[in-house]
Amino acid sequence: MSRRIPAICHFVFGLKPRPEQFHLAHYLCLESCRQVLQPERILFHCRHMPFGPWWELIRDRVEIVHVEPIGLVEGYRYRRGIRKYAYAHHADFLRLEKVLEHGGLYADIDTIFVNPIPPHLFEQPFVLGREPAIPNPATGTMQPSICNAFIMSEKDAAFGRRWLEEMPSAFNGSWSEHSTRLTHELAERHPAMVHVEPMRTFYKHPWTRDGLRTLLQDCDRDFEGVVSMHLWSHLWWSRWRRDFSDFHAGLLTEHHVRSVDTTYNIVARRFLPPPGTVRDPRGRARFLWS
Repeated sequence: MSRRIPAICHFVFGLKPRPEQFHLAHYLCLESCRQVLQPERILFHCRHMPFGPWWELIRDRVEIVHVEPIGLVEGYRYRRGIRKYAYAHHADFLRLEKVLEHGGLYADIDTIFVNPIPPHLFEQPFVLGREPAIPNPATGTMQPSICNAFIMSEKDAAFGRRWLEEMPSAFNGSWSEHSTRLTHELAERHPAMVHVEPMRTFYKHPWTRDGLRTLLQDCDRDFEGVVSMHLWSHLWWSRWRRDFSDFHAGLLTEHHVRSVDTTYNIVARRFLPPPGTVRDPRGRARFLWS
């Protein structure tokens, strides 16, 4: 039986120059997608090509698609200190454009796939997942939010088109206004156009400090009904940011994944290559955590 949503997976990466090598976590995202979902195609949309041993291991298993910046974002006058997140805003627009063009599934590159997607979700026109309520920056009150880190869409889906049409007027340089708060409002207005999964399906462990601790440092072995886990990596990736987690990307090594039982690791280690497959030519990791 044909499905409304095709078995095509989309990822967006490299929208700004990156001095560090392609990270193990990014490799594990793509490899877990390949093994768990077994898609017909994996489209890797990027502007600046990745490099490093983990990229060399996966590059022949994806289709590389060159993308250009979004004009609206490129020309936006950001407040001081916010422009460094412009890459994420480019990705917010690009992910919708690409998933509407081809149909399929989009996931952030800091995703790990856990279980196959239930077949009935492929029969929906558009699928998103609930995340915890987020604070309104203007009022401080908590408001419902639907995350855009995991999207399933039929080609040219009506909900996605409406979202993409309204995003420019909602875009104000913030993290969530155009991407998650607008999405919730659209779902309220057009419930027949979109199916919203409960938080457990894609975001069981939230972006809170407790949620990140459970995901990255503690061990939750209950994966019933969990399709994927999102790492919320922008909140902890840098070794200099400690407000959400004491963990950082420099600690997430192959040895750590193999030897330490955490929620993330016990899923991720299934997708590691045999020990010794990946070696840095200088015998050490060369990563910069700015």
